[in-house]
Amino acid sequence: MAEVCFNLAGQVLEIRWHGRGGQGAKTAALLFGESALDTGMHIQAFPEYGPERMGAPVQAFNRVSDRPIWSHAAVKRPRIVVVLDSSLIESARVTEGLQEGGILLVNTTDDPAAMRERLDLSKDIQLYCVDASKIAMETVGKNVPNTPMLGALVKVTGVFEFEPMMEAIKAKLADKFRGGKEKFIEPNLVSIRRAYEEVRC
Repeated sequence: MAEVCFNLAGQVLEIRWHGRGGQGAKTAALLFGESALDTGMHIQAFPEYGPERMGAPVQAFNRVSDRPIWSHAAVKRPRIVVVLDSSLIESARVTEGLQEGGILLVNTTDDPAAMRERLDLSKDIQLYCVDASKIAMETVGKNVPNTPMLGALVKVTGVFEFEPMMEAIKAKLADKFRGGKEKFIEPNLVSIRRAYEEVRC
């Protein structure tokens, strides 16, 4: 699969994450943003504020640019939408506001053709699918698809070189998993790498 390469020269790439409470959408947005910062980018990473009950729909957002980002408005017209739970496809209106030529990245067992038909997507939307839940179960041991989706996101944007981004993510995971939780670092890194390799269009 060829990588999409967004030209960030003076532009701001806006990303919206959809998930359910407990799936790590907020954590993924923060981890992605902080790792992008370590590669020299300017970033914003923030959740949609509201109740975050286990299983309730949640959103989080990123802005990424090679220049300072002055906007602090809500993300209304994302270039990329990342969906951690395909059961949100209809109820959360995940394609709302997605720019023409934008990317929809979905954690699903469906193949892209079936998902495109399910969503009745226009041809100008680039659709990518990856079974992040399966990858998470096989690597981390539980269905938390946020870290695999990071790998898929890095692949489909083409904004970052993979290995430097992986080093940045590894450093952030090392900060997150301290105090006896270091054993979770490598499984998460494996999940990211697998999703990077297995995402399909």
